[in-house]
Amino acid sequence: MSLTRQFVLTGGVIMLVAMLAAGLFIGEIASRTTIENTASSTALLMDSFVSPLAHALATEDILPPEEREELNELLSGDHFKQRFPYLEIWKEGGLVAYSTTENLIGRRFTPPDGLIVALGGEISAQYANLDAREHLDRGIDSKYLEIYVPVREHSSGRVIAVAEIHESTQQLEHELWWLRFKTWLAVAGATFIIMFGLFGIVYRGNQLILSQQRQLRGRMVEIEQAAQHNRILKERSQRASGRVAELMENYLRRIGADLHDGPAQLIGFAALSVEHVRRARTDAQREEELHALETVLSDALRDIRTTSKGLMLPEIEDLPLPAVVRQVVSNHELRTGTEVLVHCDDISHPLTHAINICVYRFLQESLNNAFRHAGGNGQRISCKLDDSVLSLVVEDDGGNGPAELASLDSGLGLVGLRDRVESLGGIFRINHRTDGGTRVEMSVVVADEEQND
Repeated sequence: MSLTRQFVLTGGVIMLVAMLAAGLFIGEIASRTTIENTASSTALLMDSFVSPLAHALATEDILPPEEREELNELLSGDHFKQRFPYLEIWKEGGLVAYSTTENLIGRRFTPPDGLIVALGGEISAQYANLDAREHLDRGIDSKYLEIYVPVREHSSGRVIAVAEIHESTQQLEHELWWLRFKTWLAVAGATFIIMFGLFGIVYRGNQLILSQQRQLRGRMVEIEQAAQHNRILKERSQRASGRVAELMENYLRRIGADLHDGPAQLIGFAALSVEHVRRARTDAQREEELHALETVLSDALRDIRTTSKGLMLPEIEDLPLPAVVRQVVSNHELRTGTEVLVHCDDISHPLTHAINICVYRFLQESLNNAFRHAGGNGQRISCKLDDSVLSLVVEDDGGNGPAELASLDSGLGLVGLRDRVESLGGIFRINHRTDGGTRVEMSVVVADEEQND
């Protein structure tokens, strides 16, 4: 499950339990406080007219008849009697010194808990225990709030009696109901506000985590793809390097064979001719042998120069790409008498020497093949540098070139050219168009420092 769902489930349960506990606790405190405040108000009211009439209880066990009649008259009002239907004045030991129920006066009952507290000098309030004997004798079956008020002697302040007032709970229950309702409403509102606030924080955090996870997964996919691509390039580069080494070995063997079969044979023949010159008997014969020796040495020197010309490249290390392209095109046009169209971007920064050599050999081999197989028909070159990727394309429109020009080969051929490009981490492609033309393309990544040197 997502973090949001986990929070809704676990956090919802925790907040619900906390809300119930807080509601019950606060509601109980508020209800108890309301009851105590009601008891205090009632006690203050009753003490104002009970205390002056009960001072005789400091010496008497039962309230005298005169005070009893006066209390009866005070408590006989309908509104007062409706709110406070019963009143007892207790003495220590559970003796009833006065009661609105005449048959309870002078009798002893088990002291209620509130009476014991009030005899200690504190106001006490509790709901009536309808199973108490004094209530059973009167037949009380309604729920009342019993408020116990200490009655003190004016001179000494000691508790001489306790007044028990029975207050109707109808108005109190109505107040308590509204109080509990407001308490639960406040607790529930605060709980939901806290819950929604925390939910918003968790939701935003969860969305951020999900977004980062998606980005990480995307990055992992990109990294895996890049790693796979790098492995492919590495394998391709290793294969290309191996093939280049093999081709170079074959190339060196061919050069060695050309030197052995050409200049070496001629020089060997010239060495034999020196002996003929030495043995010549006449000046004419010696001149003839020297002329033959000169001819052989000239042929050997020509063969050596021809071989060296194929091995050497012009100085292109510090040239920008357009200059390298122009040099290859100029040499090709002079050698073949054909025309090459060039569309090359203005790439002013010099490239590495390895890339320059690769570009030179690529253009040289591709143009030679275009001349050999297409007769130089529609030769064109395009080059561009796009986002550190150098791309070169050589195209022709097809046709048949003269067969005698097949020897215009740079030496490595297309296989060696592909290996040279791939050894630099590049891509080499050959496409034969339906109209008979050919498109040869290479692309290689150029590092930033190579562009900014």
